[in-house]
Amino acid sequence: MNQQKSYRSSFILLTTLFFLWGFITVLVDSLIPRLRELFTLTYFQAGLVQFAFFGAYFLLSIPASYILSKIGYKKGIILGLLTMATGCLLFYPAASYRVFGIFMLAYFILAGGMTILQVAANPFVAVLGSEDGASSRLNLSQAFNSLGTAIAPAVGALFILSDTIKTEDEIAALTETAKDTYLATEASAVQMPFLGLALFIGLIAVIFLFAKLPKMISETSTGTYAEAFKNKNLMLGVLGIFFYVGAEVAIGSYLVSYFLDMNLTPLISESNVLMSIADGVASIFNKSLEGSDSKALLGIFVIFYWSGAMIGRFVGSYLTRIMKPGKVLGIFATIAITLIIISISTTGLVSMWSILAVGLFNSIMFPTIFTLSIDGIGELKPKGSGLLCTAIVGGALIPPLYGYLTDQIGFKTALLFIIICYSYILWFGYRNSKKSVSHA
Repeated sequence: MNQQKSYRSSFILLTTLFFLWGFITVLVDSLIPRLRELFTLTYFQAGLVQFAFFGAYFLLSIPASYILSKIGYKKGIILGLLTMATGCLLFYPAASYRVFGIFMLAYFILAGGMTILQVAANPFVAVLGSEDGASSRLNLSQAFNSLGTAIAPAVGALFILSDTIKTEDEIAALTETAKDTYLATEASAVQMPFLGLALFIGLIAVIFLFAKLPKMISETSTGTYAEAFKNKNLMLGVLGIFFYVGAEVAIGSYLVSYFLDMNLTPLISESNVLMSIADGVASIFNKSLEGSDSKALLGIFVIFYWSGAMIGRFVGSYLTRIMKPGKVLGIFATIAITLIIISISTTGLVSMWSILAVGLFNSIMFPTIFTLSIDGIGELKPKGSGLLCTAIVGGALIPPLYGYLTDQIGFKTALLFIIICYSYILWFGYRNSKKSVSHA
């Protein structure tokens, strides 16, 4: 009974980490349109934000495994949390001095801490109870991760995107006093949310410091990375994770800019239903949209993209129990492609809702690709998992490439590149449609 209670407490603590990194990952998206105006960036340059953030996964996933093997999982979690808090604190000087390079460093350090957490938390959740229940525990933790991604767009819209940014010429025209006041206000809009996050993360680190967590059983494996590279389906899965994460992040990162480009603000403002939704979300956070910048209004609707992923995770979890996971993956990828084509081919609210609906069909892709990739590889699973986590670097490379294409040919035509990403996932699902594994 005491052991069950200990497992339950540990599970709750670890699940807060899933929520935390989901929340922060999407909150980063809210800063992209603000940084673009603040530093007069092209869409390609704005996409470098995700390059700094997800590049950490590529560089640090395998080293994080090594660190954890030396210091243990509990100390590793605390190290990850403290690293994240440091990254959040760096947003203070970055906003004060308006230095883009410091923002990039802050993003990288923040993501570095999250990488350590991801490597540590997933196996920890798996051993907190019976082996038969590992899948359901991971599903539940991932659902809270999706909850974090669903809440973050509203927080970003209301606390980061709500005020209007002045151009360099407008700032130059201000009096010295007015200029100082404006710059301080702008800095505070970025600083306060991340200072609050740093405090919250620090508090969680203290809780973990005193928490009594079950000791991890060391996993031994005679498999090598060289052997893992020779497994064809695993390496195809690594590419699948690369394209999936890149496509999902590229869409999420540019939704506000995409909606601005389509001039959707008047259409939403004229709709009583949509304004009721926006005002309702704002009221939850005790905020008002009156007098806010249009990015705040548009940013609120990004919540549907990420909350769709949360809903789809529960639905997809059921579908993969009654259907072959590869087939479900193929169906979801096909629908995602169809929705993007609709968004490209239409304008106004139809284009908006069709691209937002893609989030619903992103839901099962990561865990399904992951599980199909490591199915049947035996002792190579730890190495395979490391390679698959490294492939999250797709979130670093595909968004700026999509941004570059947007600069050259526009949002809608550039979305054809995202369709190519989902087409690969469709093919991978079809290739593995004969497998009948279940996923976490």
